[in-house]
Amino acid sequence: MSARMLGAMLAAMALLVLAFLLAPMAAIIPLSLSPTEVMRFPPDGLSLRWYRELLSSDRWLLAGRNSLMVALATTALATSLGTLAALGLTLGRFRGKAVVIAALSLPIITPSIVTAAAMFLAFSMVGLAGTFVGLVLAHTVVAVPFVLIAVLAALKGFDMTLLRAAAASGAAPHVAFLRIIVPLIAPGIFTGAVFAFATSFDEFIITLFIAGPAQYTLPRQIYASVREFLSPTICAAAVLLFLCSALLLALTEWARGRSQ
Repeated sequence: MSARMLGAMLAAMALLVLAFLLAPMAAIIPLSLSPTEVMRFPPDGLSLRWYRELLSSDRWLLAGRNSLMVALATTALATSLGTLAALGLTLGRFRGKAVVIAALSLPIITPSIVTAAAMFLAFSMVGLAGTFVGLVLAHTVVAVPFVLIAVLAALKGFDMTLLRAAAASGAAPHVAFLRIIVPLIAPGIFTGAVFAFATSFDEFIITLFIAGPAQYTLPRQIYASVREFLSPTICAAAVLLFLCSALLLALTEWARGRSQ
């Protein structure tokens, strides 16, 4: 078998897997355009009725605003902490560095229900449960590992002699960090920030445990709407979330291309 044929077979298999994964999400798009409240596939016609209802509903707009505010705050905090942690782990010389990296990455592999229950118990003791600050901190815990991994990967190709040259030139550590390190690893920082935003914006289980009545986010509103009344408005909200995730993925690929 030639290399070209093998490559074509692998590409075909990848496309089949991608189609299998995207088919359920693609089915949501025509359902969101249904002209009636009955969700039937294929729909009887096409209409933007449910998108207009979504964008004119106070509950959905409030949920969207809450999701955006929490995601932006989480992105800022997680990006700062993850970048500094990655820099410290890269420049530090100590034993057990791999253990520290594994410990910081635990939120990625720990089941969300376990993390959410633990956070709820801990935050309840200090009065953070049901608050905006508590929700941002909870999302930050699960978002920091994504920033850490992305920035660590960017720092792999960083020339540390540049820092010694900056120190020899009299540059203060914070000046060297802002003018040398940050510009060179900016694509990695940006990638981590995008993943942090997406993680926070789509987070549901931790939000369900930590958020109070005033912190209704978009995933939580979708869940509440499914329990109350199954409407094509939910499909319209799901399509917008899907498009947001696709845009974030495109931005990540753009940042990866810049880093290369």
